[in-house]
Amino acid sequence: MAILIHPHALQRMQERGASEEEIQKAIESGRVLPAKFGRKIYRMMFPHGDYWRGQFFKHKQLEVYGVDEGEDIIVVTVVVKYF
Repeated sequence: MAILIHPHALQRMQERGASEEEIQKAIESGRVLPAKFGRKIYRMMFPHGDYWRGQFFKHKQLEVYGVDEGEDIIVVTVVVKYF
């Protein structure tokens, strides 16, 4: 299985503070939920313990939206929530 990241998702990753390693981990080990238009959400909580935009957060949650293309997964966007 290959994980392909759409250019839109790459932009969102940079804007929202997600790494490719976190994306891969969320897809491989995260909770899978159904989403609209036949997509899937891969959700996983990560320890953060750092500052994000001037505020300290202990955790961050990634929601990786992907589409199955045969054996591959195309990541279309990424949402990051800090806690």
